[in-house]
Amino acid sequence: MDFSEFIVSAGRAVLDIVESEWQPLSSAELEQRLDHAVEDILEADLMAKLKSQPPPPTIYVQLQQSQADVQAQVLQTTTTCSPQEEEGTQDPGEFAQTLDSAAVQHIADLLQTSKSRARMAGRACLSLSHTIMLSLTLLSERISYRTVSQRFHLEKGNIHRIFFSFCERVNVLEETLITWPSGQEAVESLVPLCSPEKEQGDHDIPLVLGVLGHTCIPIRLPIGKRDVESTAPEVKRMKTEAHADSWLNLELVCDHNGRFLHCSISKESDVDRGRALRDKLKQNPELLPSGSFLVARSGYPLSAQILTPHSGSLGPREELFNKTLEGHFHILDQAVANLKTRFQRLRYLDIGNYDRARAVVLTACVLHNVFLDMGQVVQGEVETEESLSSEAEEELDEEGVQRRDVVSDLLFKNVDSVGA
Repeated sequence: MDFSEFIVSAGRAVLDIVESEWQPLSSAELEQRLDHAVEDILEADLMAKLKSQPPPPTIYVQLQQSQADVQAQVLQTTTTCSPQEEEGTQDPGEFAQTLDSAAVQHIADLLQTSKSRARMAGRACLSLSHTIMLSLTLLSERISYRTVSQRFHLEKGNIHRIFFSFCERVNVLEETLITWPSGQEAVESLVPLCSPEKEQGDHDIPLVLGVLGHTCIPIRLPIGKRDVESTAPEVKRMKTEAHADSWLNLELVCDHNGRFLHCSISKESDVDRGRALRDKLKQNPELLPSGSFLVARSGYPLSAQILTPHSGSLGPREELFNKTLEGHFHILDQAVANLKTRFQRLRYLDIGNYDRARAVVLTACVLHNVFLDMGQVVQGEVETEESLSSEAEEELDEEGVQRRDVVSDLLFKNVDSVGA
């Protein structure tokens, strides 16, 4: 073998080594590693220049400060963050202190005992507790993958895999944590349909199991459906100008404690306005304890199982019924406000894939119940949601009309008896 063949053989060996090291990485991860390498080179160069100028022997603290300034200068020259990212920048240690260790441990226990035994992506370089902290960081703050990458010292591509793997595992817990109550649990969940201003008499008081409602989650449109006017994340402008499928419709039923009993996620163009739930309750009457029902705002189909407000010309009886329902609607409004306050990512999901966007929203709903079970409630400011179209009100169910009239009469008589 001549010398040139040795060179070719050595070159192939080097290529094999480089390929085995770099080929499994995505283009995003390669870019991240290159960014870090450039940062290290620039930092080393600046630190070498700093050390070449000996500081006064009595000012060691100033040297430490100078090193911190150099590191800040390197970061500023090698990365460009949006204002939103800069607001979210936080030291990993400081953020870890804001997360309740008991909550992290509780979520870890739930994941370890769930039916899914699939191994989480990225776990080779991150413990389960840190995986949970990283995922809660992305859910709780509106920050970029680059910012989280700097906090946890991981490539952006790896963070992406870790987060969605976490969401998939949490979604499995939906069956056990977002559940419809039955038996004695359902009976204990019932609350009286009471007037917010007047006490009730001794007559039978109608009982409510939960409140049905919805909220909209803005998402990024997939490539092919975007246009210049609809890609900006300004929520108010998106509601009037953006494509219908730039929103996810989150349909919820919550009990009087704000716990989610039902969760359905669909594209905004596919919203069914509670029809599927109505049909399910009709076919399975045992899901509602005797004499109880759900309440929902106008726009949902009226039935014997789901009562909605009166519309059209209203008398004192109808006005009292509608006003009484408003007090229950506030429970769902507050639960939604708490959900979006704890999980800021739901303010705008920069995700163009519907299935992944749905997985993130469902993860937030499951964890909402987890934190509620632990007594960790975050009070959010209630925002006014746009009501559903009244078209569904045309689907009047005769049995529902009769049931609503009976409940309205009973509610009115109870108030009159107290007044007398």
